[in-house]
Amino acid sequence: MEYDLVVLFEHPEWQKPLWAALDRRGVRYSAFDLKRAAFDPDAAPAAPLYFNQASPSAYVRGNTRAVPLALSLMRSLETGGARVLNGSRAFLLELSKSAQAALLGKLGIPHPRSLAFNEPDSALEQWTGGWPALLKPEQGGSGARMYLLHSPEELRQLLLEQPSLWLPDNLLLLQEYFPVDAARGIVRMEFLGGKLLYAMRVVSHGAFNLCPSEACNPEGGGDAHCPVPEQALAQPVEFFPYATVPTAAVAMGEKIMASGGLDVGGIEYLEAADGRLIFYDVNANSNLRAPIGQAFGFDPFERVVDYLTAEIARG
Repeated sequence: MEYDLVVLFEHPEWQKPLWAALDRRGVRYSAFDLKRAAFDPDAAPAAPLYFNQASPSAYVRGNTRAVPLALSLMRSLETGGARVLNGSRAFLLELSKSAQAALLGKLGIPHPRSLAFNEPDSALEQWTGGWPALLKPEQGGSGARMYLLHSPEELRQLLLEQPSLWLPDNLLLLQEYFPVDAARGIVRMEFLGGKLLYAMRVVSHGAFNLCPSEACNPEGGGDAHCPVPEQALAQPVEFFPYATVPTAAVAMGEKIMASGGLDVGGIEYLEAADGRLIFYDVNANSNLRAPIGQAFGFDPFERVVDYLTAEIARG
């Protein structure tokens, strides 16, 4: 085969640190750009190992077609015998907030009540989660199209005024809202090979776009490469290393990774007023944050390359 590794990607800014680490290590890899692509399902795989870095938020950047192509390509590769890290099973989980809720429920992990719907009146007839509630896209990503709603009337009015919120898949989610201590924020754990790489606290200052990539949320603010338009904030999102993440949270994260078929990923939870850890987001595309890794004494992208080269060697 011509390559040892093929990385499937859509957002080039997210991948630059990974490209640099792969180049430093001399890995024979190819970058497959999902934005403008074609593939022959009968063709032999170009490498024994593929690494999926596609994101559900591609539509936010005008790259809606990247998602179905990524999924079809991965299914074809897997059928043809290639190994795909964060393959179709993991990607399908990331594409569906309702599937994530179902998995958390199956595992007995505390999570918000959620209701998927394609028509608001049907949703309001069944919604028992109270108000305020969060409106989210079923196919999430980068905090796009998220709203905190305080009444059924707000939901109806919002969807009348902004019918584009139904895109790209015509499914939305009502989700139970848990207020959090603004100064403590939420916790995001990053996993590599199913094991904890690091954890961090994320203080949002009201933002929903908590993407940890420095391209999206630069240190100290500044221009971002994937802004969510409706969020113009006086303070940037802040990320802090969290060395004392509870062992119970790590164990639950490991269960999610294993049960969801994720090789690499970010798991987010919040701390409810009653002390419960409420898990609410599973990310298969794990955008690592170099300053956090450095605070723990390592380059997180080098750790990813360590993992990838070990998987290449495993064959």
